[in-house]
Amino acid sequence: MVGILDPKAAGARRFEGQVAVITGGGQGIGAATARRLAQEGASIVIGDMVAESSERVRQAILDFGGSCEIALGDLSQWESAEALMTKAQDAYGRIDVLANIAGGTIWFQSFQYYTPDQIQAEIDRSFWTAMWCSRAVLPYMIEQGSGSIVNIATHAVTGRFRVPYAAAKAAQIGLTTSLAREVAHLGIRVNCVAPSGTAADDRITPRDHGVAVIPPELPPSERADQEEYRSATRNSEIPMGRRGVADEQAAAIAFLASHDASYITGQVLAAGGGQPYPF
Repeated sequence: MVGILDPKAAGARRFEGQVAVITGGGQGIGAATARRLAQEGASIVIGDMVAESSERVRQAILDFGGSCEIALGDLSQWESAEALMTKAQDAYGRIDVLANIAGGTIWFQSFQYYTPDQIQAEIDRSFWTAMWCSRAVLPYMIEQGSGSIVNIATHAVTGRFRVPYAAAKAAQIGLTTSLAREVAHLGIRVNCVAPSGTAADDRITPRDHGVAVIPPELPPSERADQEEYRSATRNSEIPMGRRGVADEQAAAIAFLASHDASYITGQVLAAGGGQPYPF
């Protein structure tokens, strides 16, 4: 048994006896959130597409002395989202927290160069996963009379070169605010964290097949413009002068998921190092 999964959470037990479903829990912010909530006492169910990375997170939680299950599937499909919640309910008998973290930009290019298939892939990954999982978890939370859903938006909703991703994440804000008003009287809270650029380990599920998020077939002038924009915005617009790390985003998610935020619902928490949120 190891001592600490997340040093920021050492000693806190806000999720003792609770069950948390973490989508995208095999890497990045999702993995950090799974570790954080497990550190604070939650039993974890990871929903992800990649067995190897999910198993590494699960093993870390088990080594800590926690409890963790994995449900593999494509959460942009209703059937997989429904199966994830069924597995969590069957394993632990309740679902207290849903953290909709699966998602992320795949391509970085002007909208005119996106193919229909690329647009669909961006929307599937960064919106439909949250929509389907939120719908799938509701019957369980309604029956138990409590629950907390945390979605993930982004500071990039008004940025350039990621129109489908920006639209998908803006839609998550609509999902958050509308659903929060609808289920507040049922004891269910729905909030959203909006990270700015976050430093994380290399993706197990790569962007643009692991080459670069800026497709190599773009015209040279277009590529140069996008490279300059990406470099200029990485740190310069963040008052703290650095990108966040996954554990910092996990801390924000844990706060909104916890009873510390019991009177907060329908809100977007900007976790961007002081960068103003565009909404």
